[in-house]
Amino acid sequence: MSYLLVFSWCLLAPVFLASAASKLRGRRAFRAFADSLRAMDLLPAPVVVLVAAAVAAAEAMVPLLLVPLPDAALTTAGFTVATALSAAFTVVVAVVLHRGGQVSCRCFGEAAAAPFGRRHLARNLVLTVAAGVGAYASLGDPGVTVRTLVLAGPLGVVGALVVVRLDDLAALFRPVTPAGDAGRRSTALRGGRPGR
Repeated sequence: MSYLLVFSWCLLAPVFLASAASKLRGRRAFRAFADSLRAMDLLPAPVVVLVAAAVAAAEAMVPLLLVPLPDAALTTAGFTVATALSAAFTVVVAVVLHRGGQVSCRCFGEAAAAPFGRRHLARNLVLTVAAGVGAYASLGDPGVTVRTLVLAGPLGVVGALVVVRLDDLAALFRPVTPAGDAGRRSTALRGGRPGR
């Protein structure tokens, strides 16, 4: 269980820290997040800013609660909040996808400006499961050792980087299609003649 606990710590704390920081780094960033919530058309307009503030505050609270302390109840509370948030985000993405909306969330600021897709749903499901597993693992004696930290910690951190930069990674594997002048130039560079 200690490996799961450390992996979940190292995955979720950076993810929620990055998410909260991207929303709270300035008025413009917070406004962009609130506007993305408004565009989802899931909330009454008067409560959008309040919900945006509550989400950002809850996200900021998760890494603080996940700090390894002798009191395991705080860690369990952190994982529980992370589970609830991730589950709620999963439902939101599912509803937006079901409606066919082309909405982005700004979950991680400007880096997450791509419209919702199945990868976002999968990401949130993975985070929900990791948070639930972390909550369960935190109930017992963690028995965290240096070996546990060395083996499970880096995996969690790499997972966090993948989660935070998911849209950038997905863009790397998207097919590139030449269009307009760029297409004619690429044809000329290959030694062919552009079509007329």
